[in-house]
Amino acid sequence: MSSSRLAKRLSCLLSLVCLPMAAGAQSPAQWRTQQLDASLKSERIMKQADTRKGLLAQYQVMRYAYAEDKSPAFRLIFGQYMSWYQTFIGDYPDAALSFSIRQPSESDDRPSPVANGDYTAQPALDAIPELAKNYQLVFLNEAHNIPLTRTLTVQLLPGLRKSGFTYLAIETLYQTDTALQTRGYPIAKSGFYTEEPISAELVRTALKLGFKLIPYEATSDATGDAREAEQARNIYAAVFKKDPKARLIVEAGYAHIQKSGEFLGGQSMAEHLYKLSGIDGLSVEQTMMIPHPSSDDDHPYYASIVKNFQPATPIVFVDKTEKPWSLRPGYNVSVIFPPQKLRRGRPTWLTLGNLRQPVFVSGDKCDEQYPCLIEARYSAEGKDAIAADRMVLDPLPLMPTMGERIRQGSGAPVGELYLRPGEYELSAIGTDDQTLFSQHITVSDTVPTPPQ
Repeated sequence: MSSSRLAKRLSCLLSLVCLPMAAGAQSPAQWRTQQLDASLKSERIMKQADTRKGLLAQYQVMRYAYAEDKSPAFRLIFGQYMSWYQTFIGDYPDAALSFSIRQPSESDDRPSPVANGDYTAQPALDAIPELAKNYQLVFLNEAHNIPLTRTLTVQLLPGLRKSGFTYLAIETLYQTDTALQTRGYPIAKSGFYTEEPISAELVRTALKLGFKLIPYEATSDATGDAREAEQARNIYAAVFKKDPKARLIVEAGYAHIQKSGEFLGGQSMAEHLYKLSGIDGLSVEQTMMIPHPSSDDDHPYYASIVKNFQPATPIVFVDKTEKPWSLRPGYNVSVIFPPQKLRRGRPTWLTLGNLRQPVFVSGDKCDEQYPCLIEARYSAEGKDAIAADRMVLDPLPLMPTMGERIRQGSGAPVGELYLRPGEYELSAIGTDDQTLFSQHITVSDTVPTPPQ
């Protein structure tokens, strides 16, 4: 990864996490310095990890570095780096534990929809395409280390495509992968977050539906407002300058999609794009009203919404005039995700709204070499394709210290991959990136799984 990309990620990272100050006799300036030092150390560790061959070997570097340094600043900063790699290997619960952004109430929060009888809950998958019919531009955001926030976007693409949207701009895509559109699936060089299977599924789903993909990340060393402005210029030049009537979806992280208010000392990408195009977009916020590993980190409205409406799928609120509810100004509508449920240690939102189903896999395929990465690739794609799903099997939790050892006599670990019906190449891969087992499998419309 280039130094400019590292600088941009560092700038965004510090804007998110330089909030709490560790207890103790230190000034805010000292705490800031500790975080900056931790950020530089984190980048060095990630660069070291990236020299290893294979995701599992890279993750091993990350996990042991995390275990060895327990200083608060390092844990705070490096926790996000850890969480990215944990999503890459399909360890979503630990990713959420490693880095969780607390959602406190803010002074500009709108009143809860629970307290306002004018609002009714609607399935987000139905309501958002209806709202989008009145817009030429739709913004959807995500929390990069919480792929839950990508799952609705994947499901929305068919409906939005049917409504006439033809372009999809994705923040994480690299401009250097010029073959992505014709290849039809992402590879390691397609983007950073696309290494994560749900992000990859978003890309391949869009390609199958006929979307024109637009990479738009800033290619300069710009950070903050300058980066936001460059992103907007890239989108405008690639889409609206050539096709003023184009209908575009923009997928981005966090507050890049807010339409008003200060962001990183300036304006967001969405605000800059409006200044260039004059097009008002539908801004769909998906990162604030989500379940966290600790309910203390949930937004104060979240528990009452769940209690009163008991959502099983993502929901939004719409009033009697068809106006949607958003938690804060700058967004048109807020998505509320239901509480997470786990099955064999993995979140059931991996079904992508029942587009995929759990497929049982035993650790017997690992030949007693743990940890072991299990992954399934679509048979129609090349060996360089990002897996449809991945998970790590290990008799121990994935976050033990270096001194812990595999327990004997506990039996092979088991798990479930989440896959669409189709043909796949299933592999078990060791920490040296050697294939321990491979098999062609067919996932039918109904796959029996052993009892839980």
